[in-house]
Amino acid sequence: MSASLLAPSASTAVPVPLAPHGTHHNPGSIGIRLVDVPAKLADDPRAREYIIDNLVPGTIIHRRIRVVNKSTSAQHVDMYPGAAAITHGSFIGARGGTRNDVTTWTKLRHSSLDVPEGGTADDAVTIAVPADAAPGERYAVLWAQVSDAHADGVRLITRTGIRLYLSVGGDNPRSAAFTVNTMTAARNPAGDAVVVARVHNTGGRAVDLSGTLNLSKVSGNLTAGPYKVKLGTTLAPGQSEPVTVPVTDQVADGPWNATIDLKSGLLDETAHARITFPNTPSITAAVAVTSPRTPTRPVLISVVGAALLLGTAILLAAARRRRRRGTT
Repeated sequence: MSASLLAPSASTAVPVPLAPHGTHHNPGSIGIRLVDVPAKLADDPRAREYIIDNLVPGTIIHRRIRVVNKSTSAQHVDMYPGAAAITHGSFIGARGGTRNDVTTWTKLRHSSLDVPEGGTADDAVTIAVPADAAPGERYAVLWAQVSDAHADGVRLITRTGIRLYLSVGGDNPRSAAFTVNTMTAARNPAGDAVVVARVHNTGGRAVDLSGTLNLSKVSGNLTAGPYKVKLGTTLAPGQSEPVTVPVTDQVADGPWNATIDLKSGLLDETAHARITFPNTPSITAAVAVTSPRTPTRPVLISVVGAALLLGTAILLAAARRRRRRGTT
C-alpha cells in the first residue's frame, strides 16, 4: 500500500531542539525543509513544517526534502533519521544515531549530500510501516548534519532537522513492554552467588530477554560485574518469569546496590535494588526494585513540606510561650 503525494510546500521546517548531550546547534549554516505535503493535510500548517501522518500497518509513504546551504563554502551534509521523544513539554531529538521503531522504517535515498555555497540539494524519504507494526504514535527526526574538525581535536557538530509524528492504527497487538518487579539474592548449593529478577511482560508482544547485572558495595568503592543474564527467557504478553544472573566472581554477602539492565530488541529497561546474599546456600526475600521512571520527586517534596510545617509549629509554640511569660 502506498500513500499518495502531494501538494508542493514552500514552508521552512522549524529547527528541532536538541537534548543537552554535547552537540551544538547553529541553524545559520544549513537548513532543511519539506518539499511535499500530502494533499489530505494541505490545510494543516503543521504538515508544512513536519512529517505528520496517520497510517495503517503495511503503508508506504514518500516525501521530498531540501537541504539549504546558508554558508559561504560548500558543505558535506550527513543525512540520517534519529529517535526522538516528547519530554516535559518539549520535542527532543536523541543523540545522533539513536534508534527506535520509526528510524528502522525510514530510509533516505542518500546518506550524505554535497551542497554548494549558497545552494540547495534535494533528497527523498521513504517510510515503510511494517504489516505487524503495533498501534500508537511514534516520534523521530530527519537530521541534516555537518561536522568540522578543529586543530585542538574538538569536533564541532551542527545539525538541524524535520520532526516526524507518525501515528499507526489498525488492530495489531500493542507494542512490546516489560517491567522488572523484584530482585532476589541467592547462593546455589556450591555457594556461588546468583541474582534472580522477576520480569513481567506488560505489552502486547513477546519479549526475548538479555542483559547485564552490575554490583556496587553500599559502603566503600568496591564494584563487581558486569555479569551476563542467563539467556533463554522468553515471555508472552501477560506472563511473568524469573530471569537468572549467575555472579561468576566470589563476592561478599553485602549489602550491594544492584543494577540490572535488560533488553529485548530496541527495548531497554534498567532497575535498581539493594540486596544482600545469604552466607549459606539459600535465598533471601525478594526486594522491590526502582527504575528511572519511578516518580520520586513528589515524595521528596512531601518530606520537605513536612519538615517546614514541623519547623513552623515549633517556632509558633516558642512564640506563644514567650507571650505567656511576658503577661505573667
